[in-house]
Amino acid sequence: MRSALPEADLLIDANSCYSVSRAIEVGRMLEDHGFCHFEEPCPYWEFEKTKAVADALDIDVTGGEQDCHLTDWRRMIETRAVDIVQPDVMYVGGLSRTLRVCRMAEAAGLPVTPHCANLSMVTLFTMHLLRAIPNAGKYLEFSIEGPEYYPWQYGLFTDCPFVIEDGHAILGDAPGWGVEVAPDWLARSKYQSSK
Repeated sequence: MRSALPEADLLIDANSCYSVSRAIEVGRMLEDHGFCHFEEPCPYWEFEKTKAVADALDIDVTGGEQDCHLTDWRRMIETRAVDIVQPDVMYVGGLSRTLRVCRMAEAAGLPVTPHCANLSMVTLFTMHLLRAIPNAGKYLEFSIEGPEYYPWQYGLFTDCPFVIEDGHAILGDAPGWGVEVAPDWLARSKYQSSK
């Protein structure tokens, strides 16, 4: 992999699948092959296991995309269970709560590379968040899945409010979120009322 992409940063997501010993074994292999980011090596809710892996490896161990309770974030950050925190704006409960996580991480000297799984509003929220915090990590998780995975995300906006140029996301300066939801997309949408 490294020889095929000599200048690319290599990031990998284990999706909470390894025991501590296996995660360390895999992590050492990843280090040997030039990877720089090892996401959720152990079950994400078992912070002590993830910390054991982070303590044993030089590669950045990351996590947090599925965590929504601020008490869990506090414990994860205070114990330094990860080297990089990855809150998801939507899962955490919006920008205000995500900013609280970012401030906790900043106080601990940890960078923030948010989880951002599709090209909906979560991508815009994440881009704006990264522009607003001093401890933004080096990466933006950017969905490249085609319409077979998330067909609903296509045609969502009247104009795309960002471009990707040379591997960098460039967000415009339009007011608000900088986007208008396409009327035809709304017309095709299904609605449900709750009382």
